[in-house]
Amino acid sequence: MKKPVILFIHGGGAGAYEEDKNLALFLQDALKEIYEVHCPMMPDEDNPNYENYKTGIGKELKKIHDRVLLVGHSVGAYFLLKYLSEEKIDNDIPGLFFIATPFWGDGGWQYEGFSLKNDFPSHLPPEPAIFFYHSTNDETVPFSHLALYAKKIPRAVIRTIVGRGHQLNNDLSELVQDIKTISI
Repeated sequence: MKKPVILFIHGGGAGAYEEDKNLALFLQDALKEIYEVHCPMMPDEDNPNYENYKTGIGKELKKIHDRVLLVGHSVGAYFLLKYLSEEKIDNDIPGLFFIATPFWGDGGWQYEGFSLKNDFPSHLPPEPAIFFYHSTNDETVPFSHLALYAKKIPRAVIRTIVGRGHQLNNDLSELVQDIKTISI
């Protein structure tokens, strides 16, 4: 029987794919008996923009015909969240996992063209469990962004990670435990 897929969307910037591949490998190693982890390289990672990631995410989702868990890190998590709130999704998605996700908009970063719609949570798929993870000492995305998502998406499970930085020391133990609670 074919294993269900975890689709991991990496962050952006020079070297982000290689760095984030370690996170995906952690998931693959911890969950290899249950899931197959896909971590495709998104287009133009050095200069990430939503249109390129949107195309990449769409292509990857079209390849998956079974249930899929979606995991995103950093700007990849943000683009994944934007995609899910703006595009029609045909996949069966029982779980969404967002790691070190930047928040663009009121209270977060300000950059024209990056903000989610004010009502974006109402456009997310209604069924999946939603989880956010953020380290207290994230040197890239302020920890305060986690509270902004908690306020916007009250149904989300919020996980505070203590002292593991933006890459969570390449340790996604909490995420692995949460994934194991999802019915496949």
